[in-house]
Amino acid sequence: TRPVTPGRVKSYEYEVRHEKSATTERGFCAQKNLPSPHSASFPSSTPRRSSTLFSAFPSLSLFLLPLFLLATKSRKTLREFAVCSTAEASGYSSSPPRERSARRHRCPSKIGDMMQRPPFRTEEYSLKETAPRLGGVAAGDKLTTTYDLVEQMQYLYVRVVKAKDLPNKDITGSCDPYVEVKMGNYKGTTRHFEKKNNPEWNQVFAFSKERIQSSVVEVVVKDKDLVKDDFIGRVVFDLNEVPKRVPPDSPLAPQWYRLEDRHGHKGKGELMLAVWMGTQADEAFPEAWHSDAASVPGDGLASIRSKVYLTPKLWYLRVNIIEAQDLIPHDRTRFPEVYVKAMLGNQVLRTRVSASRTLNPMWNEDLMFVAAEPFEEHLVLSVEDRVAPGKDEVLGRTIISLHHIPRRLDHKLLNSQWFNLEKHVMVDGEQKKETKFSSRIHLRICLEGGYHVLDESTHYSSDLRPTAKPLWKPSIGILELGILTAQGLVPMKTKDGRGTTDAYCVAKYGQKWVRTRTIIDSFTPKWNEQYTWEVYDPCTVITIGVFDNCHLNGGEKANGARDTRIGKVRIRLSTLETDRVYTHAYPLIVLTPAGVKKMGEVQLAVRFTCSSLLNMMHLYSQPLLPKMHYVHPLTVIQVDNLRRQATNIVSTRLSRAEPPLRKEIVEYMLDVDSHMWSMRKSKANFFRIMGVLSPLIAVAKWFDQICHWRNPLTTILIHILFVILVLYPELILPTIFLYLFLIGVWYYRWRPRQPPHMDTRLSHAETAHPDELDEEFDTFPTSRPPDIVRMRYDRLRSVAGRIQTVVGDLATQGERLQSLLSWRDPRATALFVTFCFIAAIVLYVTPFRVVVFLAGLYTLRHPRFRHKMPSVPLNFFRRLPARTDSML
Repeated sequence: TRPVTPGRVKSYEYEVRHEKSATTERGFCAQKNLPSPHSASFPSSTPRRSSTLFSAFPSLSLFLLPLFLLATKSRKTLREFAVCSTAEASGYSSSPPRERSARRHRCPSKIGDMMQRPPFRTEEYSLKETAPRLGGVAAGDKLTTTYDLVEQMQYLYVRVVKAKDLPNKDITGSCDPYVEVKMGNYKGTTRHFEKKNNPEWNQVFAFSKERIQSSVVEVVVKDKDLVKDDFIGRVVFDLNEVPKRVPPDSPLAPQWYRLEDRHGHKGKGELMLAVWMGTQADEAFPEAWHSDAASVPGDGLASIRSKVYLTPKLWYLRVNIIEAQDLIPHDRTRFPEVYVKAMLGNQVLRTRVSASRTLNPMWNEDLMFVAAEPFEEHLVLSVEDRVAPGKDEVLGRTIISLHHIPRRLDHKLLNSQWFNLEKHVMVDGEQKKETKFSSRIHLRICLEGGYHVLDESTHYSSDLRPTAKPLWKPSIGILELGILTAQGLVPMKTKDGRGTTDAYCVAKYGQKWVRTRTIIDSFTPKWNEQYTWEVYDPCTVITIGVFDNCHLNGGEKANGARDTRIGKVRIRLSTLETDRVYTHAYPLIVLTPAGVKKMGEVQLAVRFTCSSLLNMMHLYSQPLLPKMHYVHPLTVIQVDNLRRQATNIVSTRLSRAEPPLRKEIVEYMLDVDSHMWSMRKSKANFFRIMGVLSPLIAVAKWFDQICHWRNPLTTILIHILFVILVLYPELILPTIFLYLFLIGVWYYRWRPRQPPHMDTRLSHAETAHPDELDEEFDTFPTSRPPDIVRMRYDRLRSVAGRIQTVVGDLATQGERLQSLLSWRDPRATALFVTFCFIAAIVLYVTPFRVVVFLAGLYTLRHPRFRHKMPSVPLNFFRRLPARTDSML
């Protein structure tokens, strides 16, 4: 292949970072030294034929001509394009380009239009790569322990099991013992027992090695008294003699120690203890009392411990109400207006009023509920007659236990059943059953196991499995998350006249929720806790949230206190490379009524391990949701209502755990309010759509420049390429797919090296107007003054008016297309029908290649053969009638 000379095509400058001189390349084709399409190193896009020069020319031309087009339509350097791509992969640009070189550092206009790059993000909200010492070794070294995604933290553990033969100290001759574990300035205390000489505590105390200020640990047994507690005895350990334990070693067995007095003499009574040095991987770590939480009262300790939660198993309950028979209304002189009301817990649904206004009404209507195991509520069905507006009469009621309802795994219909309706009457103020009532209702009820109960948005769902376990597919891998530390947290509340933060993390993936322990009064908390999940689908998202604990002083006694959100991070598993450890500091960004705010950073270590690459690749060809969602799909309204009910059930169940995972935490993690109206989100979604359509718009603009001969050389090459495609149409599809392959391989060099995170520019959080943010944080229904509501309503009407105009214009164009053959305008339809008849004859006698060739030449004709006035087909189309003149 003859290289392109500098006189014909301007040469590329290939700028290399950290080098002062730039190397000049001879041209794109010469630089790449492109091989022949029939060489062994390059896949051929032509069908198998004789290897003559003539047969190789079309394929060779189809390969080289677009490269020439690429060289002529973009005079920017490859290095500039690489800078733009690398900036997108890194998530931000360190500094804006200088004014004199701004034009050189932009993405190439044509290529950039084809592949739109998002705007650079500021460094404040960017992702930062870190290098923690995971597992006790530097990041990147070989990790040997199973607890290898966190930094090891050394702790001194003291397990106080029980005591025996304690002497009596009170005047009454009894003993109320408790134990103090003291190390330097830190002191932990067990609960005390009244009048018990052989108490059992079985409590664990953990002292951070970083805060140890003493060489000994002292375990003291005391007798609780009203005035001053009496000393019973103690056991002292030298830290240099404390053994070390590394899991998975078995727990250290506790031993009996004789109590000593203050002078070291043996006394009466023994204490069973176990003392060892360990890490946060120890199984005693979650339940232990920690020295950094010494200021938390005893009734608040439960709210600071780390816990693992499992959400209840959720089912869709389908109630198909078919008909009722032998109803007995009070007023038999009128036709009854009967409907069925179904209740499950706080979920209430109603059927429509039966169209057959008889004593044997029919509905054949489905009602859908969300039920959670273990089933605590009963299904209550009542048949009611609408006697008057706002007044209903109960004709009968039945109560059904969910334990006896059959479970369906597929779309096959189950047998229906008849249930007797019991009528309740009031006798002397008491409700009694009427035994002579024989009405009944025909139902088909089942628990749907083939659906996935949606409790979060499908856009960032963490679990897509059906409810029934027999339908689960085997897992494809393991997700491991190390929650390391946070940096630069802002004060969330005031205590003793100064700002403070008591931070903890919550991670949610699938049915498993985890909560780290709360680090008291620290803007740089260190958790270093590691958790593991099974992965069944790579196209899922794990959510990590950071919160401030506001329930340290007595848990539920904190009147109306709500844990404050600090920030949230989402990580999509499909964006992670397998078996790679990602260690990054994620910005914690929240949107407040005052604007977007960075609350700090959280450092995470994430690893996705795939057990079978073939199974994971196979999942990309499978439906995202279970089969029942496509065989018997739910309506959009049903999905929205069921999701809201599922979220309420999950938040209620988790808030009853100990320590509770409170409702505000669950709702924030599940994005309960994501469906609420927001002007900011609407604008962000609009610009997302424009970003998707911008490549098509760029192609249209580029083609318009080709048609108007803005660059004669490019237009000539397009003519040559067009002639080749007309002569050899069988090469069109192979060439398209070949170039898609080459583009994908080319962009592999600039693939993102970091997982995506919250983008303030994409969300339009930085440019949102204060009034828009105030509207977004308004309650529903609104609590703002009438004048503000009126202003927002007028603004919404203005925006809706523009949308209405656009929708009307789209409808007008569609109606004009319909009017081509509708004879609404008889002259226009006659012209179009005549044209179609003549075109059919001409196209029948003229070869198709000739028609395409002439149409292409006409489209690409020179501007001197063009007119500034609209074309004849466009004029004809614009004159077609629409139905706008029939609208009021």
